[in-house]
Parts: sequence; structure tokens; C-alpha cells
Amino acid sequence: MATTTVLQDELRHKHDELAERLANARSVIIRPEQTLRGCPPIDQFNAGTARHLHAVDEALLPAVSAHCESGADLVHHYLPTARHLEVLLFHVKAHEYGSTWETTHGWPTLWGEVDEALEAQREKEEELVTHLAEEAADDELILVAERLAAAERRAPSRPHPRLPHTGLPGKVVRRVARPVDAISDAVESRAVGGPKPLPHKKPGLFWQYLLGDPRFPDDPADQTRHNEPGDR
Repeated sequence: MATTTVLQDELRHKHDELAERLANARSVIIRPEQTLRGCPPIDQFNAGTARHLHAVDEALLPAVSAHCESGADLVHHYLPTARHLEVLLFHVKAHEYGSTWETTHGWPTLWGEVDEALEAQREKEEELVTHLAEEAADDELILVAERLAAAERRAPSRPHPRLPHTGLPGKVVRRVARPVDAISDAVESRAVGGPKPLPHKKPGLFWQYLLGDPRFPDDPADQTRHNEPGDR
């Protein structure tokens, strides 16, 4: 049984971020003249949520299947929750761009459904991680947390609820969908942003030697010479 909470912390921080993005998106009032042009807060919420869902498919679900005795059943019961949220993301985008098919529900109703679906998604992820923590070691949970963050950086920016989510077909879909989504986003001028870059690491002793650029932390003059704007 694992004792680390690194994976739980990673997912909690991610859902706090998505909840903040949702609040920003809900605060936007879209007027008829703004349709077909997109809205950055809504685009960023949709893209951020889609990337997270793809990352869960990529990193968390395989770990649950591999390490939990009832892993297959847990994944099976998880997928409808994720697909429901993905479908709602499609409806949000359709509302945003003024689709004529989105006339039966107003924004308040739709946002309420999205809020409920996002909370259900959080609960399902917590359930998966609880089972995984009971049956896997600390090293495995740390590895899954790292894989989850890495998967989100290369995930597609749009949901694909009707396509495979798991196994080799799911991997192929995500690999193909990422560049296709990027092209579609560019054509529509969607402000989807991008995954946060990895923190810049200072070179170690070996690379300092190869670069001919030694650093001496105890030397104030050397600290001044090598300080970068992001380090101040």
C-alpha cells in the first residue's frame, strides 16, 4: 500500500485549476455579434479540460488496469463519466460559436451541467487513485503522476468522446488527433494556449564542464553573472 500523496495532490491541483478556468468562462457574457469568433476564457477551459481527460486516459487508466485487481471494472465504470463531460464540452463550443442546433438550452443550464459533470469527473478520478494507492507502491504512484503531467503536455486540445480511449487504439487516436486539433484551432483562431513548459533546469557539474561555464554558488560575483531574469 502506497503512503505518498503525490498523485492525489497532482489531481487536486489540476481540478482546482479547471474549476478556476470554469469560473472565468462562466463569467463571460457572449453577445450575438461575438459568435463565430470564439472567446479565450471558454476556449482555454475547453482545451485545458480536454487535455486533462486525454492525459487520464494515457497515464492513469493503464496503471489502474495493471495494478488493481478490479482494474478493468474500475476503468469500465469510469469511461461513461469522462465521455459525458467530453460531450458537454462539444455543446459548450457549439454554444460559443452560435450553432443553430444549440437553441434548446441557455448558457446557465449548460454551465450548470458542465459544473456537475466536472465534479463527477473529480470524484471518479479520486476513486481510481484511492484503489491504486491501496494496491500499488509509492514508486508507481510517483511514476503515474509524472506520466500524467507529461501526457497532458502532448495531449490533443479537443475532446473525442466517440473514439477509443484505452489501449493501443486510444494511443493511436491521441497521436493522430493532436496535430489535427492544432490545425483546426489555428483555422478557427481559438485561444487554446498550450501546456505549461517544464521548469528550466540549471546545468549540472558535467554540463558546466562541457560548456566551459563553471558556477560557484558561494561566490556573489558568480551569482550576479549567472542570474537569469526568471531567477530573480
